[in-house]
Amino acid sequence: MAIKVGDRIPNATFTTMTADGPKPKTTDEIFKGKKIVLFAVPGAFTPTCSNNHLPGFVKNLAAIKAKGIDAVAVTGVNDVFVMNAWKKASNGEGIEFLADGSAAWAKAIELDTDLTARGLGVRSQRYAMVVDDGVVKTLNVEDAPGKADVSGADNLLKSL
Repeated sequence: MAIKVGDRIPNATFTTMTADGPKPKTTDEIFKGKKIVLFAVPGAFTPTCSNNHLPGFVKNLAAIKAKGIDAVAVTGVNDVFVMNAWKKASNGEGIEFLADGSAAWAKAIELDTDLTARGLGVRSQRYAMVVDDGVVKTLNVEDAPGKADVSGADNLLKSL
Protein backbone atom coordinates (compact mmCIF):
# COMPACT_ATOMS: atom_id res chain seq x y z
CA MET A 1 0.00 0.00 0.00
CA ALA A 2 1.36 3.41 -0.99
CA ILE A 3 2.34 5.87 1.69
CA LYS A 4 -0.49 8.12 2.84
CA VAL A 5 -1.16 11.09 5.10
CA GLY A 6 -0.47 10.15 8.70
CA ASP A 7 2.16 7.54 7.85
CA ARG A 8 5.72 7.72 9.12
CA ILE A 9 8.21 7.74 6.27
CA PRO A 10 10.39 4.63 5.98
CA ASN A 11 14.11 4.63 6.61
CA ALA A 12 15.98 5.16 3.37
CA THR A 13 19.17 6.65 2.03
CA PHE A 14 19.51 9.11 -0.83
CA THR A 15 22.72 10.34 -2.44
CA THR A 16 23.57 14.05 -2.44
CA MET A 17 26.40 15.98 -4.01
CA THR A 18 28.68 17.75 -1.56
CA ALA A 19 31.87 19.77 -1.96
CA ASP A 20 33.70 16.49 -1.31
CA GLY A 21 31.70 14.52 -3.89
CA PRO A 22 28.71 12.16 -3.59
CA LYS A 23 27.63 11.33 -0.03
CA PRO A 24 24.76 9.30 1.41
CA LYS A 25 22.04 11.14 3.32
CA THR A 26 19.46 9.30 5.40
CA THR A 27 15.83 10.13 5.89
CA ASP A 28 16.60 10.82 9.57
CA GLU A 29 19.16 13.44 8.55
CA ILE A 30 16.67 15.07 6.19
CA PHE A 31 13.38 14.87 8.12
CA LYS A 32 14.00 14.34 11.86
CA GLY A 33 12.77 17.33 13.86
CA LYS A 34 12.04 19.37 10.73
CA LYS A 35 9.14 20.33 8.52
CA ILE A 36 10.14 19.51 4.94
CA VAL A 37 8.54 19.79 1.53
CA LEU A 38 9.64 16.91 -0.68
CA PHE A 39 8.57 16.76 -4.28
CA ALA A 40 9.38 14.00 -6.72
CA VAL A 41 9.85 13.90 -10.45
CA PRO A 42 9.97 10.96 -12.86
CA GLY A 43 13.25 12.27 -14.26
CA ALA A 44 15.62 15.21 -14.25
CA PHE A 45 15.80 17.18 -17.51
CA THR A 46 12.51 15.74 -18.77
CA PRO A 47 10.06 18.29 -20.22
CA THR A 48 7.36 18.47 -17.53
CA CYS A 49 9.91 18.21 -14.72
CA SER A 50 12.20 20.91 -16.11
CA ASN A 51 9.64 23.27 -17.62
CA ASN A 52 6.78 23.09 -15.09
CA HIS A 53 7.44 21.22 -11.85
CA LEU A 54 10.89 22.33 -10.64
CA PRO A 55 10.58 25.98 -11.76
CA GLY A 56 7.49 26.46 -9.59
CA PHE A 57 9.41 25.41 -6.49
CA VAL A 58 12.42 27.55 -7.43
CA LYS A 59 10.11 30.56 -7.89
CA ASN A 60 8.10 29.93 -4.70
CA LEU A 61 10.96 28.79 -2.42
CA ALA A 62 10.92 31.87 -0.18
CA ALA A 63 7.12 31.89 0.07
CA ILE A 64 7.08 28.19 1.00
CA LYS A 65 9.74 28.67 3.67
CA ALA A 66 7.84 31.68 5.01
CA LYS A 67 4.99 29.27 5.85
CA GLY A 68 7.17 27.46 8.42
CA ILE A 69 8.89 24.98 6.12
CA ASP A 70 12.52 24.32 7.08
CA ALA A 71 13.67 23.04 3.69
CA VAL A 72 12.49 22.04 0.23
CA ALA A 73 13.92 18.95 -1.47
CA VAL A 74 13.40 17.21 -4.79
CA THR A 75 14.01 13.57 -5.57
CA GLY A 76 14.15 11.72 -8.83
CA VAL A 77 15.24 8.33 -10.08
CA ASN A 78 18.50 9.64 -11.48
CA ASP A 79 22.10 9.31 -10.33
CA VAL A 80 23.67 12.01 -8.17
CA PHE A 81 25.68 13.45 -11.08
CA VAL A 82 22.56 14.01 -13.17
CA MET A 83 20.69 15.51 -10.21
CA ASN A 84 23.62 17.85 -9.52
CA ALA A 85 23.81 18.93 -13.18
CA TRP A 86 20.05 19.57 -13.13
CA LYS A 87 20.41 21.69 -9.99
CA LYS A 88 23.04 23.84 -11.69
CA ALA A 89 21.13 24.08 -14.99
CA SER A 90 17.87 25.06 -13.28
CA ASN A 91 19.14 27.64 -10.78
CA GLY A 92 17.98 25.27 -8.06
CA GLU A 93 20.17 26.68 -5.28
CA GLY A 94 18.32 26.51 -2.00
CA ILE A 95 16.55 23.28 -2.93
CA GLU A 96 18.15 20.01 -1.88
CA PHE A 97 18.50 17.53 -4.76
CA LEU A 98 18.22 13.92 -3.54
CA ALA A 99 19.25 11.20 -5.97
CA ASP A 100 17.26 7.96 -5.80
CA GLY A 101 19.25 6.26 -8.55
CA SER A 102 17.88 2.76 -8.03
CA ALA A 103 14.33 3.85 -7.17
CA ALA A 104 14.75 2.40 -3.65
CA TRP A 105 12.91 5.34 -2.04
CA ALA A 106 10.16 5.39 -4.68
CA LYS A 107 9.62 1.66 -4.17
CA ALA A 108 9.75 1.92 -0.35
CA ILE A 109 6.85 4.40 -0.34
CA GLU A 110 5.16 2.56 -3.22
CA LEU A 111 5.07 5.61 -5.44
CA ASP A 112 7.15 4.05 -8.18
CA THR A 113 5.93 3.63 -11.72
CA ASP A 114 7.17 1.36 -14.50
CA LEU A 115 7.89 3.44 -17.59
CA THR A 116 9.93 0.69 -19.26
CA ALA A 117 7.63 0.67 -22.29
CA ARG A 118 8.64 4.32 -22.87
CA GLY A 119 12.35 3.53 -22.48
CA LEU A 120 12.63 5.10 -19.01
CA GLY A 121 12.66 2.07 -16.70
CA VAL A 122 11.27 2.26 -13.17
CA ARG A 123 10.75 5.85 -12.06
CA SER A 124 9.04 7.81 -9.32
CA GLN A 125 5.51 9.02 -9.66
CA ARG A 126 5.20 12.80 -9.55
CA TYR A 127 4.10 14.07 -6.15
CA ALA A 128 4.64 16.69 -3.47
CA MET A 129 4.47 16.00 0.24
CA VAL A 130 4.87 17.88 3.48
CA VAL A 131 6.67 15.83 6.11
CA ASP A 132 6.70 17.02 9.73
CA ASP A 133 9.29 15.22 11.88
CA GLY A 134 9.03 12.11 9.72
CA VAL A 135 5.22 12.02 9.43
CA VAL A 136 3.43 12.75 6.16
CA LYS A 137 1.03 15.67 6.67
CA THR A 138 0.17 16.42 3.02
CA LEU A 139 0.50 14.20 -0.05
CA ASN A 140 -0.43 15.37 -3.54
CA VAL A 141 0.10 12.68 -6.21
CA GLU A 142 -0.40 13.34 -9.91
CA ASP A 143 -2.54 10.90 -11.88
CA ALA A 144 -0.21 11.03 -14.92
CA PRO A 145 3.55 11.64 -15.26
CA GLY A 146 3.04 14.46 -17.78
CA LYS A 147 1.09 16.65 -15.33
CA ALA A 148 2.42 18.93 -12.59
CA ASP A 149 -0.78 20.52 -11.31
CA VAL A 150 -1.79 18.72 -8.11
CA SER A 151 1.86 18.38 -7.08
CA GLY A 152 2.92 21.84 -8.21
CA ALA A 153 4.32 24.52 -5.93
CA ASP A 154 1.35 26.85 -6.38
CA ASN A 155 -1.10 24.17 -5.25
CA LEU A 156 1.09 23.12 -2.34
CA LEU A 157 1.54 26.71 -1.21
CA LYS A 158 -2.23 27.14 -0.98
CA SER A 159 -2.41 24.24 1.48
CA LEU A 160 0.34 25.49 3.82
